[in-house]
Amino acid sequence: MTAMEIRLEVVVVPVTDVDRAKAFYADGCGFNVDVDQQLSPEFRVVQMTPPGSGCSVTIGQGMSAMAPGSLKGVQLCVADIDAAHAQFAERGVPVTPVRHHDGSGFVDGKGDDWNSFFFFDDPDGNSWAVQESPKMRADAAG
Repeated sequence: MTAMEIRLEVVVVPVTDVDRAKAFYADGCGFNVDVDQQLSPEFRVVQMTPPGSGCSVTIGQGMSAMAPGSLKGVQLCVADIDAAHAQFAERGVPVTPVRHHDGSGFVDGKGDDWNSFFFFDDPDGNSWAVQESPKMRADAAG
């Protein structure tokens, strides 16, 4: 029996203010806004996709029972951690310095392959990590 293909398509991000969160993810993080529909006074869905990603995030009203700010550890991958860090910072995202894990904790500076990160929280406190991917770096180099 062959393995069934399973894809992660959407991650629901719990937020308090849909317009503020939409601006943060679209303008600050550079996510593409795919859908913004107000289906009723109690239900609004905004779906956004990071450039090049096969998975989207959804924010909205009436979407989830999760408390705003309770989503932790969602990770994005990039080919160039320094360029991504600069872009997010220039767009006003409150990013940490680029860091790596030295075995006892995170310390400032780049690490080896798969060990360079920066972190940020959205306005509600949902926490994200951005990791440099050597595979993406190699793919970008051609």
